[in-house]
Amino acid sequence: MNKKMNEKFGIDSSKGMEIGLYSLGDHVKNPMTGKLISEQQRINDIIEAAKFADEAGIDVFGVGESHQSHFIGQANQVILSAIAAQTKDIKISSSVTVLSTNDPVRVYEEYATLDLISNGRAEIVAGRGSRVGVYELLGFDLKDYEELFEEKMHLLKLLNEAAPNERMNWEGAFRAPLQNAEILPQPLRGQLPVWRAVGGPADSAIKAGLDGIPMMLTTLAGPAPIFKRAVDAYRLSLTEAGYDEKEFPLATTSLFYVAETGSQARKEMYPFLNAGWSAIRGGTYPKQHFAQSQDTRDTLMVGGVNEIIEKMLYQYELYGHQRFMAQIDFGGVPLDLVKKNIELIATKVMPEVKKYTKE
Repeated sequence: MNKKMNEKFGIDSSKGMEIGLYSLGDHVKNPMTGKLISEQQRINDIIEAAKFADEAGIDVFGVGESHQSHFIGQANQVILSAIAAQTKDIKISSSVTVLSTNDPVRVYEEYATLDLISNGRAEIVAGRGSRVGVYELLGFDLKDYEELFEEKMHLLKLLNEAAPNERMNWEGAFRAPLQNAEILPQPLRGQLPVWRAVGGPADSAIKAGLDGIPMMLTTLAGPAPIFKRAVDAYRLSLTEAGYDEKEFPLATTSLFYVAETGSQARKEMYPFLNAGWSAIRGGTYPKQHFAQSQDTRDTLMVGGVNEIIEKMLYQYELYGHQRFMAQIDFGGVPLDLVKKNIELIATKVMPEVKKYTKE
């Protein structure tokens, strides 16, 4: 176990890889029934899934922020607050917070409060947002896409690393300056685990490494070795910036669906994958790409129990990561199937993966 990783980020690698779940709050018609559940029901289903995951012993549950049609996670931190009040052990995370269009001070206040409500289980995963409609919605200029995030990420890190009761002074281009500002409340242990969400390209991975921030790498589909470049760039950048790369956890994410057999998983998942894809991008999800996911080296996590275990262990050998986050309900997978997934993860997948990934 790396003690500093555990102390600073709450990752105990001696227990094996953490396995978490997340939802972006997909709100689309069930392709099997043609029915669209209400917004209220969709939110309640996400909270119920988190409670079920907590009881099953899953490590992390995240809810992402998304401001476009076909989603219900616009105020994800409010949903996370309800989850915090109804769970006991599971870590609670944004997956992700669109930091570029938020105020870092407000984000820190909200998640520090969430941390107190949850007795120290809150985390922030900060990202730029791949769906850019939120920039116009909240009054930000897309021309500032890169600069907005980098400035706000640096301020969020500064707030998180401040000493207790430290007065903050700061000045930037996209926010009013902080002048002898007191930031309240403080998280239970003084700091929060703050991650940076990174897509496939290495540029953002390098920035995460240079800033000394844990990285959550999105690997939704495609050959796993492609993403190794970002992993290597991240760890090399940590070292070049003077950090010990062994102290910083790495997480990956992917679309996920598991069943007893691979054929059952693919048969059940494809309609939802296609529905989600059609709602977001139009057209149908390429069946050739879906068929390729049977390859152990493909990052799309759809398969039988043994296939999923093989994929996770293959990626662990490749990346050496400490957490995997499964997008559990893409395309609006209904609660009953989400619960079946959680049950299989908790009883069959997670024990095997943890057994072989203890450090």
